[in-house]
Amino acid sequence: MAVVETERHGQILVVRMNRPERLNALNHEMRSRLAETWTEFRRDDALEVAIFTGTGRGFCAGEDMKESLQNRMPGGQRPEMEDPFMSGTLEKPVIAAVNGYAMGGGFMLVERTDLRVAVREAVFEVSEAKRWLLGGYNHGHLANLPYPIAMEMALGFRFTAERFYEIGFLNRLVDADQLMPSALAMAEHLLTLPPASRVNTVHMMRQMRPVPSSEQQRLAAALKDHGAKSDLMESRAAFAEKRPPKFKGWDDPQDRYRLPTLDTGNG
Repeated sequence: MAVVETERHGQILVVRMNRPERLNALNHEMRSRLAETWTEFRRDDALEVAIFTGTGRGFCAGEDMKESLQNRMPGGQRPEMEDPFMSGTLEKPVIAAVNGYAMGGGFMLVERTDLRVAVREAVFEVSEAKRWLLGGYNHGHLANLPYPIAMEMALGFRFTAERFYEIGFLNRLVDADQLMPSALAMAEHLLTLPPASRVNTVHMMRQMRPVPSSEQQRLAAALKDHGAKSDLMESRAAFAEKRPPKFKGWDDPQDRYRLPTLDTGNG
């Protein structure tokens, strides 16, 4: 069974993650196959629009915790080849058809798409605060959301599809049997546009998305190292073993009071 399946509908490519028994969690094999698929899509002049979806109850559960624990590699192993979808070099539009859970790295896949349709039962979570030493501080900022909602996202709260639709993160909210028809209808609309207009407009809109400043990114890099690194594996072990985590917090308890700042992050 292929972990990534594809279907062609004329100039439209459907990319479907296919590990339903693991809620389409991103192991090394799936990351590698996705990189190959997006590269092939980018180079194929007969394809213009992609629809990205999953099999089963999950769109994508994010990092494959079992593989990370086995390899002692928090975050998982990245593919050897560049993934143009993840690197931002894919010029063609991608529509997310979110069929279920989109958690952690799965949420970030949705976030990278240009248009988004979701079933009413879908659930979203930015999971970085649960797995790393810094939560997903930039996701609400990228989505142009108000501070308290961005904070809620960064701290790992879950969001229903209905709430994400209300705050503008999703374009369409549909019943499950209308998910693919709605995504295909959006793709068909894109194909009615002049090709240069479609590509140029998507490119321009992507450039207008807000990003953290270089100073903020340096501070974030410092904060990602500010704490007990043992907690990275402990969070994953507790998740896999279905038990409460036993976190250390800081190797030196006084580090709680020695937070890096924008000034120290610049150093």
